[in-house]
Amino acid sequence: MMRLRCMFVCALTASATLAAAVVGMRLEASPLEAAAVQGSYGTIRGRLVWGGAEVPPPVPIKPNKDVEVCGKAPLFDVELVIDPKTKGVAHAFAYLPNPAGKNADAEKQLLSEHPKVVIDQINCEFVPISTALHKDQTIVFKSSDPIGHNVHYTGFTNNGNFALGANGATEKKLAVEKRPMTLVCDIHPWMKGNIMVFGHPFFAVTGPDGSFEIRGVPAGTQNLVLWQRKVGYVTEGGQRGMAVTVKAGEVTDLGEIVLDPAKVKK
Repeated sequence: MMRLRCMFVCALTASATLAAAVVGMRLEASPLEAAAVQGSYGTIRGRLVWGGAEVPPPVPIKPNKDVEVCGKAPLFDVELVIDPKTKGVAHAFAYLPNPAGKNADAEKQLLSEHPKVVIDQINCEFVPISTALHKDQTIVFKSSDPIGHNVHYTGFTNNGNFALGANGATEKKLAVEKRPMTLVCDIHPWMKGNIMVFGHPFFAVTGPDGSFEIRGVPAGTQNLVLWQRKVGYVTEGGQRGMAVTVKAGEVTDLGEIVLDPAKVKK
């Protein structure tokens, strides 16, 4: 009897210990479970390309003010920049207008690694030409030129128009904008740029070959917009964007997205 009772009690104790161990294991995600959580996001990739048979040549600009600085290097119109070798369209915005879902870790990483973004003025050009940023990042307007400049941007919620002295700098915080803002220097009117401010981390600017990549996008159906200054909304759907299916842990490669030359504003 005592032996049977011991077996019963020991069995209960062993079961309770095993149950406790299982519960304890569930409190901390296994590497496989952690990978599954990380895999709930995907990547959108693509390339914006010129749709014409011939690539239009760059339009040269001859500065008529502060030539000792502005004439140091050749200047060209930057409203439509196309790589003649790849037909890639640079300096366009790629973004999710209304993301379905969030990625707090991606947002935290962006703000931690890049708390500030800089728009410089070098030889009477904005560098970079197009700037995309999160609303919680600080934007720094600076000038590496030994002459005075002006910073003038206009949006629905942000408006700025101020002087920037030689080798000067100033910092600003900008609110979210639903559409890109144009950036100009009123002193040197050929200087042009673009700014867009987001409330999420799902955005990119096309590179010299027109390529872009947006990482950490929540899996599911998302809408993607490509915007270029001389065209406006390149992708179908206008400001709503085109539907894109993002799969967890995978890259959704959209290939070449063609910019129709007929849509270029004169």
